[in-house]
Amino acid sequence: MTILEQIVENTRQTLPGRKAKYSRRNLEETIRGLPETRDFTAALRGTMLAFITELKKTSPSKGVLRDEFEVETLASAYERGGASAISILTEEDFFQGSLHHLQHVRKQARVPLLRKDFIVDPYQLYEARAYGADAVLLIARMLEACELRDLMQEAEALGLACLVEVYEERELDQLDFDLVRILGVNNRNLETFAVDIGNSLRVFRHCPKHVVRVSESGLSRAAELVHLWHQGVDAVLIGEAFMRASDPGQALACIRKEMQEESVLP
Repeated sequence: MTILEQIVENTRQTLPGRKAKYSRRNLEETIRGLPETRDFTAALRGTMLAFITELKKTSPSKGVLRDEFEVETLASAYERGGASAISILTEEDFFQGSLHHLQHVRKQARVPLLRKDFIVDPYQLYEARAYGADAVLLIARMLEACELRDLMQEAEALGLACLVEVYEERELDQLDFDLVRILGVNNRNLETFAVDIGNSLRVFRHCPKHVVRVSESGLSRAAELVHLWHQGVDAVLIGEAFMRASDPGQALACIRKEMQEESVLP
């Protein structure tokens, strides 16, 4: 089994316990008292490359990325550094994440928040909305086409945007581009963990023009980001490079400044 398959299997096994502890009806009651979600899609469109910066304590392949993990402090630093949106890992067993991280950041964040997890059940969409997400990650590879479509429709009904993630061009065949508005391409090979930045560009060549394009994984250098921007990428999702920095917000500000010097950002 790949690491993705292991995580998905674990997610399916733990879901019944979560549902028993806190029912969907409880989540629906919480959602009724919440304000409208923030526009995640609009945050990624513009005249500059958008940064989705990630809060991720641990990676299954790299181990602990950051010992000090005060999510409110890190989120504030990201906003000061120019983040367009913040991605929050909420998976507990492999990434040491938590829905409470999402909840704490929501209380102060001004930018849209993405729940990054391994979503296989509509219940998780209700969790995301109840704890403060504006968008969710849906990984095409771990879902049947009908499951993906149903989850996207349910998410839309809840006011959640969907970042649909693929790893290879062939996965595009299962997507309904009448529903998909944001497509993320992961540059990491799940079997070898090798990173190929060109993977995003190869896949995006086969996507409709209306889709917001997000390149994910392995990004850390301004030159790479400049190249992606010139090739039509709208946004990048960066976690590890910033999580390893002593000051993630400053690291973001610095890489944006480097891009400014290349006349990419206004």
